[in-house]
Amino acid sequence: MSFTLHCGSAPLLVSMPHIGTHIPADLRASYVPRALAVEDTDWHLAQLYAALPSLGASVIQPVVSRYVIDLNRPPDDTPMYPGASNTELCPTRFFTGDALYQAGCEPSAEEVQRRKALYWQPYHAALQQELERLRSVHGYALLWDAHSIRSAIPWLFEGTLPALNIGTASGASAHASITAAVERICLGASGVSHVVNGRFKGGFITRNYGRPSENIHAVQLEMCQNLYMQEHAPFGYDATLAACIQPQLHAMLGAAMAACGALYAA
Repeated sequence: MSFTLHCGSAPLLVSMPHIGTHIPADLRASYVPRALAVEDTDWHLAQLYAALPSLGASVIQPVVSRYVIDLNRPPDDTPMYPGASNTELCPTRFFTGDALYQAGCEPSAEEVQRRKALYWQPYHAALQQELERLRSVHGYALLWDAHSIRSAIPWLFEGTLPALNIGTASGASAHASITAAVERICLGASGVSHVVNGRFKGGFITRNYGRPSENIHAVQLEMCQNLYMQEHAPFGYDATLAACIQPQLHAMLGAAMAACGALYAA
């Protein structure tokens, strides 16, 4: 299986599309040696979001690395952020802009289609099915797309990112009351910067599945890795740092769930 899915009891599905670290053996020789360390992984998110079972959340996580295929990109590979640096459905560059593959070993169009059928389509089929199950049980569903990234990556963005980047596709993927509830938690947190629909407004998952008119709301959270880990190799988890941000993460999820539920209260 190329992903794991835990089905919970609450109307909440948490997707972690970039948590995978596996590069299949038959592909490894195509990459430059540096790529095998999968430095652009959304490291340790399962550990950081350890409170999800207490919320009754469903959780979907891939096994394969984003270097194999990016599950948060559209199947036709349309750029998510026109005019900015973008990585592809099957990325060919590190976040530094350097080449991921040995010269001449980049995936062909046929190889991209093979990976899409093998990894992308099953993940998205399961994600959609779980959202539909939650909506059928509760009347609505909330999708939380969890990400993390280094705080400074000049190839992708200028300067340093705010610590917490909340994305709702410029308001299209979630009701405004949900966004406001999440932001209120951020406003009450001392020393942790945030932005709503800034550089990261939400990738394909948020934009595609967030359909408020159909009672499915989606929020992406792109958080800086220096909140809970070492941003550079060996990318170690810092339990002391994590313990400072985890209550805020838990509160943000709780606030989003409460606001979502209030929209459909009898």
